[in-house]
Amino acid sequence: MIKNKYLKFGAVALSIIVFDQITKWLIIQTILLHDVYPVIPGLFNLVHIYNPGSAFGLFADYNHIFRNVFLLAASVVALCLILYLHHNVPEKYPILSIGFSLIFGGAIGNLIDRIRWGHVIDFIDIYIGTFHWPAFNVADSAITIGMLIFAFYMLFRKIPI
Repeated sequence: MIKNKYLKFGAVALSIIVFDQITKWLIIQTILLHDVYPVIPGLFNLVHIYNPGSAFGLFADYNHIFRNVFLLAASVVALCLILYLHHNVPEKYPILSIGFSLIFGGAIGNLIDRIRWGHVIDFIDIYIGTFHWPAFNVADSAITIGMLIFAFYMLFRKIPI
């Protein structure tokens, strides 16, 4: 049973990493930097932008050396924490385990970008009228879904982690 828990974790995380990197490669190959392609007018565009910061562009204006070192270190700490938490998840919480694998895969996907280019590639632009949610990517989506699962378990279920 324990092996199965780690195999599922690895399979989900690897799937997220591969899908994230493929979608970013497709964006790089097909959309020029800062171009916008409406998919569903008034709701959804594909864009090609760089995010040198973290979520919502936090730290984007900081010195690039400090920002990169800080964000790389924070990523490594977060990855270690996720591995620790996943290790301690009882087998009877498979959805929580999937949540941790989503977070882990998404974090690795964005970490690959930071190491390769010094920024993350974002391309999903959701908006209503003039209100735009900050652009994001597959890795960000996986992290968000994983965090929502984790928050649900922390708020509504007693789990011994």
